[in-house]
Amino acid sequence: MDPDQLARAFVEHYYTTFDANRAGLASLYQDESMLTFEGQKIQGSPNIVAKLTSLPFQQCQHSITTVDCQPSGPAGGMLVFVSGNLQLAGEQHALKFSQMFHLIPTPQGSFYVLNDIFRLNYA
Repeated sequence: MDPDQLARAFVEHYYTTFDANRAGLASLYQDESMLTFEGQKIQGSPNIVAKLTSLPFQQCQHSITTVDCQPSGPAGGMLVFVSGNLQLAGEQHALKFSQMFHLIPTPQGSFYVLNDIFRLNYA
């Protein structure tokens, strides 16, 4: 699978899981993984999932606008940059967001998220 297809497949899986069952994202992170969420740094899969599951909304729907990727390092990692809209249940207007993932290959042939940076984009 070429890097662009891989990035799109990861993004589809990530946001489908986020929208349906945020706790299901735990397997995408490891102990050394770090999330920066609106400037707050959180390390380790359990802490990252705790943050994502404690966000002040239960239902949301991500709509992806762009996915860009680049190879990263000799080990086959990838940088994935996403922009899109986040529609919260009961809200009239969607929020614009950007998110960057640094994906690292695993010995099993999949990827995990080493770095994850999320920001809402305010007009």
